[in-house]
Amino acid sequence: MDPYHQGSLAVQERLGVRERAEHAGRSIRPGIRDVAAAFLALQPHLVVGAADGAGRLWASLLTGAPGFVRATGPDRIAVRGGLPDGDPLTGALAADGTPVGTIALDPRTRRRMRLNGALTVTAGGFAVAAEEVFSNCPKYLQQRRPLDLVAGGPGIVRRSALLTPDQERAVRAADTFFIATTGGAGGVDASHRGGMPGFVQVLSPTELRWPDYPGNAMFLTLGNLALDERAGLLFPDWETGGLLQLSGRARTAYAADGSRSVRFRVEAAVESLHRGRLRWSAPEYSPANPAVPAHPANPGGPHRGSTTR
Repeated sequence: MDPYHQGSLAVQERLGVRERAEHAGRSIRPGIRDVAAAFLALQPHLVVGAADGAGRLWASLLTGAPGFVRATGPDRIAVRGGLPDGDPLTGALAADGTPVGTIALDPRTRRRMRLNGALTVTAGGFAVAAEEVFSNCPKYLQQRRPLDLVAGGPGIVRRSALLTPDQERAVRAADTFFIATTGGAGGVDASHRGGMPGFVQVLSPTELRWPDYPGNAMFLTLGNLALDERAGLLFPDWETGGLLQLSGRARTAYAADGSRSVRFRVEAAVESLHRGRLRWSAPEYSPANPAVPAHPANPGGPHRGSTTR
């Protein structure tokens, strides 16, 4: 079976990478290999993407002691615990059959693993029946070390339909975010985007733009957006453990030279500082990160890779 739907196929054809995509697609499997199971058992974080009851897409972050997410069979993972109170996806992760996309990313080793499937509620959390499992290369991943757990926190700090000035500054300073998308057929995918601070431009309190850097040629995210513009973004503040979650719609723009950028319109924003959050060290930036050119939306540019902030 072809692992790609018509949206991804159309993007691959447009950019002339079908042969590369066919090769990369062989890594997408329904089963969880032993090495993937061992990787999951070491992770303190799991990003989950899904749609809320109103149909908005969000990406959320679960945190727990290593072992809180684990493979319980060749095509199933179990997650102990749930989301903090007030998270936009609390209801979705408490409903059997919810399509979810997950990504486990380890900043210590620059490794990541994606698993998509359908959720089943369990007594201590939830399980996911894996339909797609695959890993990505370490490109654009920043390296970090875990520091400590913060016991207290006010929880949800702010809900709004646009970004505050402080949130705009946080987005401009981000070197990592996660994006949840759907191909419109019920499945959800969660992916990572990384670069030097400033690679995400804030065009207005309701509009963001970022470049789509060269990757594995699968174009799962852009393929989903070609069919369904809904998207959820998650910006973690690694040094405080805070989260900024955005839900809205995104479109891809294609330049004549083959480069791409994505423009995102904010429809809802949630800022939080939950208790039990994990703090991380300042990053060692990926040597693959392109420089960020100076731009009115990036007053601090340009930035270059392979340095520690």
